[in-house]
Amino acid sequence: MKLARTLFFIALVVVANALITWLNNLPQDAGVDVPEGKVNSVSFAPFREGQSPLTQVFPSTQEIDEDLRLLAGQSHTIRTYASSKGLTDVPALARKYGLKMIQGAWIGGPTIAKENEEEIAALIKAANAYPDVITRVIVGNEVLLRGELEPEQLLSYIRRVKQAVKQPVSYADVWSFYMRYPEIAKEVDFFTVHILPYWEDEPLTVDKTAEHIVKNYQRIRDAYPGKPILIGESGWPSAGRQRGPAVPSVVNEAKFIRSLVQVANKNGFDINVVEAFNQPWKSKLEGVVGASWGLYSVDREPVFPLTGKVVENPNWPLRVWVAGLLAALVVGFYAKRLQTLSALPLFAFVGFAQLLCALQVNQTADLWYTSYNNLERFHALSIAVLGIALAALLIQRGAELLRVAGGCACLPVWSRYLFLIFIALAFYKSQALGLNGRYLNIPYPLTLIPVFGTLGLLVLGLIGGERNWRQVLAGIVGEPEKTDGVCKLSALLAVAGVALVAFETYQIMIGTNFPTAYPVFADRLYAGFMTTLTYSQLQGWVLLIAALIILLPFRLLAWVLILAVPALIVGETYAFMIGHDFIEAYPDFGERLQTAVIYTVTNCQMLYWLGSLLVLALPLWFGGQRKQEIA
Repeated sequence: MKLARTLFFIALVVVANALITWLNNLPQDAGVDVPEGKVNSVSFAPFREGQSPLTQVFPSTQEIDEDLRLLAGQSHTIRTYASSKGLTDVPALARKYGLKMIQGAWIGGPTIAKENEEEIAALIKAANAYPDVITRVIVGNEVLLRGELEPEQLLSYIRRVKQAVKQPVSYADVWSFYMRYPEIAKEVDFFTVHILPYWEDEPLTVDKTAEHIVKNYQRIRDAYPGKPILIGESGWPSAGRQRGPAVPSVVNEAKFIRSLVQVANKNGFDINVVEAFNQPWKSKLEGVVGASWGLYSVDREPVFPLTGKVVENPNWPLRVWVAGLLAALVVGFYAKRLQTLSALPLFAFVGFAQLLCALQVNQTADLWYTSYNNLERFHALSIAVLGIALAALLIQRGAELLRVAGGCACLPVWSRYLFLIFIALAFYKSQALGLNGRYLNIPYPLTLIPVFGTLGLLVLGLIGGERNWRQVLAGIVGEPEKTDGVCKLSALLAVAGVALVAFETYQIMIGTNFPTAYPVFADRLYAGFMTTLTYSQLQGWVLLIAALIILLPFRLLAWVLILAVPALIVGETYAFMIGHDFIEAYPDFGERLQTAVIYTVTNCQMLYWLGSLLVLALPLWFGGQRKQEIA
């Protein structure tokens, strides 16, 4: 009978998890279907995992052929951004599949002047060789936005191409740059403007983007009547960091694309969707969000359909079954001892196990899906291993609070150091947000296990009769100590951390475009080192921080976490306030400050992270208090 009760509770919590997950993944109406299931034009960069224009590793002709065959059923036209190196076969293959092209030339600053010449020559050659395929050409993409060329330098390239080809010639940049540089607007045959509401200085909810696109299109039209306008980039990310009210998701990407097509059809706009495929190489430059704008995944699977309803995560049933199986194994391990419990404590323990298992499965699956290289996969696996280990210790501690397991002498020690590693991770991710918050994910999923584990133990302690909730919190980290063993562990962590940071810095220095961008070794070393401060995947900095914090008073660590909350709010608010377009929209300082604060404190991802920091501070605060009381 008691075993049947346990099995019933297991089934109940698994069904509850399935119900919650199902409700979060119901098929949603994403707007009017795209006519014929095909967009007018889509940005095409054929790079797959391990390939990048920065490392000069290009896709094969066969891979480009496969991509264009796939896109022929999704788009009438493709827009490219470069013409030389491994992309010279694109026009011929586009002709094969009946695709038209907007051909681009990638140009940059003076350090790549030779490459600029190659690009211009390849663009001219392709445009003249394939006039039936290449209908328009674009010289440069956001080179003014990046500050790599002066307007006069850009104009010289545009004029050379105009003299050499018959197709209309343009330059592509965010819409506001055409307003700032009328000399560029005067020279081009048509305007190529990027309208990306997610990246705007004043981001918008996906439901308000249609009006924004029309408004900014009209600004260009009013300023420069007569010339054709191509919305050269417009899209929405399917994953990544929330910016104000702009939330990346699969459903929101589908809503945006369908709304964009409707706006274009209604107003007669010429549009190009960004982009065809998720681009793994962009993750090192722009984080997860930069790599997640595709209609297709890196594996060439549709991210969402252009017609019909859209599901945020079609693989949710697998996650539910895996989490349920893990929870059943955990409960099975304690099955005999759990039979002594009454209904409420038993249900609480089973629910706690299911909660941690579901969080771990979802966290690992999401991190793995958004890992675009081996270093990022190592990062995902390391977080998973740490989470599983800590979850096991928290579950054991929960069993002790319910008095169905005896005290384990090693539990406080292992729990303390694993928890402190997550504290070190929280410190590292918080400072990284401060240094490069525009692109980095808000990392609240990384600390789900210690956060919900802490809250869960409070509930189990209350149910188990432990009235001193401060004691429950303090028990997670135990009492701080500074013995010879701790000092040796600190030294070991420091050595490992230094080695990993040095190795990762070296990998960065020899990868991407660092040798070209930083020809001087000292500059390259500094840039690589600084990159690890915000983009370390090997956890070297986490180990270095852990080496320090295991020697520090717990109360001090708690204070640092608490003070990080207002610091991050100030940093996020400041990032909005200094935006050029944001300043123009809100010239009054008070109004600008108020709006920026609202965008910050209504960012759900940021609120989750700030709340996580405060929860993580609780065991440290009361662990430190316990030490003071003993002293």
